[in-house]
Amino acid sequence: MFSESDFDRLRQIMEESPEKQELLQRLLDSHQMTISAISHEIRNPLTLIYSNLQLISSQHPDISGYKQWNQLMQDVEYTNSLLEELSAYNNSCRLNPSPIDASSFFRAIALSFAVSISNAGIEFTSRITPGLPEVHCDTVKMRQALLNLLQNARDGALQQDARKAKIRLEVFESGQCSHLPPSIYVKVIDNGCGIPPEHMEHIFQPFVTYKSGGTGLGLAITERIARSHGGSLSASSVPGELTVFTLTFPIQNHG
Repeated sequence: MFSESDFDRLRQIMEESPEKQELLQRLLDSHQMTISAISHEIRNPLTLIYSNLQLISSQHPDISGYKQWNQLMQDVEYTNSLLEELSAYNNSCRLNPSPIDASSFFRAIALSFAVSISNAGIEFTSRITPGLPEVHCDTVKMRQALLNLLQNARDGALQQDARKAKIRLEVFESGQCSHLPPSIYVKVIDNGCGIPPEHMEHIFQPFVTYKSGGTGLGLAITERIARSHGGSLSASSVPGELTVFTLTFPIQNHG
């Protein structure tokens, strides 16, 4: 199976000559189409199986008392989630950019997330700079990227019991006073259990997860979306204290 570094190397080769570019682009497109086709073919019967299981459960409520039944439902739900994230990972580099009001866009996501965790016992705060410049991005994928980070922070914050779970979202413009081009910086901070140093270099690799029930694709998807927009995703962590994910993308980006 191709790794992310393999794809990066192929893209470098593609830039060397038009002939190589055409050939390798066909190979990459074929690889992506194969993943999409496999996911589609598996998801169809899986959806039918899940619907039938739900129907049986509604007609025989007592069946939920069986441990094997609950495990079966969980396995089907996990497989469906894995297929959805695999499809998202496969398509994360395909962008449909459009101009957006960055401040309004991120405020809407923050509000949506705040509502989703209103009963979770988490203190959520946000600081989004008003009047951020218009940016070009794929709104669907950028929303997915930020929600992935926020949901990851939620999971981390809820894993610790000693302190009140807290998550903070910060969005601001930076780069005007440095050699770097102006960019939007999005920081997601949580006070959860943190990430051990030995895990840090692997957290953006697909199918790598250190939490129960995870697919290992959420951060990989987010990192690919960031790079597809000409930006980046980085992380820092102090185990037992806090974790910070920083998503950046350039203001002057037209996909």
